[in-house]
Amino acid sequence: MHGSVQRSLRSAFPARPVPDTWPATAEDRAQVKERLAEFSANANRHTRYIRGRGAQTILRWLELFPGGTWQQRWLNSGSDEQRRGWLDHLMEAISDGRYGRVDRTELSSGALVLVCADVIRPSLEWLMTRQSLNLRQLVSERRDPDGFAALAAPELWSTNLGFNARYQIAMLVVAKGGGVRDISVGDCLELRETEARVYVHAGSGRSLFYSWLRELGNFPSEAPTTMRDVSRHSGQVSAAELVDRYKLRCRPVRDLIVDYLTERQPSLDYNSLEDLSRTLARHFWADLERHHPGIGSLRLDPEVSAGWKKRCRTKTTVRRLPDGTSVEVASPRTNVINLLTTVRAFYLDLAQWALEEPGRWGPWVAPCPVKEAEISQRKHVTRRKARMDQRTRERLPVLPTLVKTAADELKKAKARLAAVRAAPPGTSFSVLGETYIKVKGTRYTDHAASATAYDANGRRHCLGPAEQRAFWAWAAVEFLRHTGVRIEEMLEASHHSITQYRLPTTGEVVPLLQIAPSKTDEERLLLVSPELADVLSAMVCRVRDASGAIPLVRVYDPNERAWNPPLPLLFQWCWGGQNRPVSVFTIRKSLDETLLASGLADATGQPLRYQPHDFRRVFVTDAIMSGLPPHIAQVICGHKTISTTMNYKAAYPTEAIEAHRAFIARRRALRPSEEYRTPTSEEWDAFLAHFEKRKLSVGTCARAFGTQCVHEHACIRCSLLRPEPEQRARLAEIRDNLIARIAEAEREGWLGEVEGLRVSLVGAESKLAQLDAEVNRRTMVVNLGMPSFG
Repeated sequence: MHGSVQRSLRSAFPARPVPDTWPATAEDRAQVKERLAEFSANANRHTRYIRGRGAQTILRWLELFPGGTWQQRWLNSGSDEQRRGWLDHLMEAISDGRYGRVDRTELSSGALVLVCADVIRPSLEWLMTRQSLNLRQLVSERRDPDGFAALAAPELWSTNLGFNARYQIAMLVVAKGGGVRDISVGDCLELRETEARVYVHAGSGRSLFYSWLRELGNFPSEAPTTMRDVSRHSGQVSAAELVDRYKLRCRPVRDLIVDYLTERQPSLDYNSLEDLSRTLARHFWADLERHHPGIGSLRLDPEVSAGWKKRCRTKTTVRRLPDGTSVEVASPRTNVINLLTTVRAFYLDLAQWALEEPGRWGPWVAPCPVKEAEISQRKHVTRRKARMDQRTRERLPVLPTLVKTAADELKKAKARLAAVRAAPPGTSFSVLGETYIKVKGTRYTDHAASATAYDANGRRHCLGPAEQRAFWAWAAVEFLRHTGVRIEEMLEASHHSITQYRLPTTGEVVPLLQIAPSKTDEERLLLVSPELADVLSAMVCRVRDASGAIPLVRVYDPNERAWNPPLPLLFQWCWGGQNRPVSVFTIRKSLDETLLASGLADATGQPLRYQPHDFRRVFVTDAIMSGLPPHIAQVICGHKTISTTMNYKAAYPTEAIEAHRAFIARRRALRPSEEYRTPTSEEWDAFLAHFEKRKLSVGTCARAFGTQCVHEHACIRCSLLRPEPEQRARLAEIRDNLIARIAEAEREGWLGEVEGLRVSLVGAESKLAQLDAEVNRRTMVVNLGMPSFG
């Protein structure tokens, strides 16, 4: 839908048609000769001769073609369609010698004076492909000097931007006739469309001419404020146009989706409405028609719905390889749950609306192909929360480094800009230990404001835009980290947003920042801290014009696809000779440059990336961890529920550690303080010696510290011996030795030793049984059976 704004403007503001006849083009050749002589009266004799000779040759050639005026003959000759090849075509046509000897310079000068004198009016495309350095000067001096003198911005008059703007206006005067004040909005739209076709890289500042013409006051009030990017804006279109983008074959289903979108439209912003149309028309029904031709009912068979849901879980993207070829790559779709939820809501809405309007919605009620279990987002939300918390934990500790880097880069950029502007063109200069050579530029370059230079490696640097980006990077970092607002709210902040409040108790004046409604359609007021006040003051001083006022600019709302009314925005800059709002792309690019200069890296060693929304999560996390109540943070952030605020707050392991340490401190406070005294060196040595003495050949003694052995070191008999599995062979050897000694004592009649040896044998067998039971417990499998549910 790109360019729908331009198409609607072309319908509302048509361009002026070029007539076939007017007084100058209806004159005969003699009268035209007198007109050209008068038109070139200020030129030197040679120039007048060249122009007159070339013009007469062209007129004599045009007389060969039918038509009552020179304009009709011009069109019938096909010259206007030749464009770049027009001069070659004319040279070939007059090469038979009937017109004498002529060269290309005479013909170019003759065509120039015929066009500027309003004898013929070529198309805009012909003029753009046959540019002349003298066209602007002749038209501005001879055709409408008062109109050109009334144009604004004299400081840009002699720069490249001013030259291009005046040349565009001169082309409109030549192609459409009349003067500067006769140019219409439709003429400007036609010029911009033609430039888009003819120029591949038109550069910046191509819409400056429209701003000059609009300031003359001849355009109607409903005319667009600017021509900048008008061809790329989609604008708001009807629900039918949104659906017809996907060329659905089944007309009844197409009409149903259009009616459904129309019913939902009052409760949605335009961006949400477009996403809804894309999901239902493209990802749902167009996909079904592509794989099941002839389908015409929402009642889907199980295999049809299963195939569609399987296709929804992946997406195919085209990637360009280094060798220039393209390949299709399939990847998982990250928003598949949102897609399935939208389709399920579509079916359930139809069923609900059928109760109220059965004749309208009842025929389309069908079983929903998406079950409730398929749209469960519990795991998805948990994973997303973990990812966001990890991003916050990585970025919160390094935020001071980013802030310092942004301030340092701004100081360096200002120093480079001041040095390059002070240096003469073509000379070298040094700043911050770096050597640059300032470019010479052209005669249309304002050398006092020029800020382009080459470094020691020959790389070209535009130090003016670099300083602009450094400033807005610093301003964005400070603004976002002190307010926690969304980026669209930050970019919509204006001079009117800065207000004040007088406390009723003390009479103190408190500065406040008003945040305009955005995502939640709720405005709120934020307290301006001293640090934020310094940032706002620097921004106001930067965007003020010569009169001390902040210029009014209009910004395009990408969510509503509409232009907001003119406001004194804080985030605006002069680019291309015009005051324009700072875009989201500029903020992101500026942040990336600052992060690259900081040298920060993530856990994988890659350069750390900050998204503007990361500052919002960092703000909430830092505020709550610093003691701000969560419900106050909810009001500051403008969240609907407090659960959203707590989702923004990252969970830190240090919180559990600190809570555990506090618990230990409270428990220690209840016990005698003597237990927590610092042990002496002798006590510590005794403590270590005790554990050394507990090491045995078959295991470890488990007696308490400071106690003596109650079994007189008969460890095999002791229940406190904890045998180790690795020493089972030693225990078995001790058991076999005890059995042999008992047999020897019985054989020799040593009955006094038999009783003691048998006690030790029982202990050894007990320890072996204890080891075997532990091994069996670890290897045993227990069948728990199938659980039963009531």
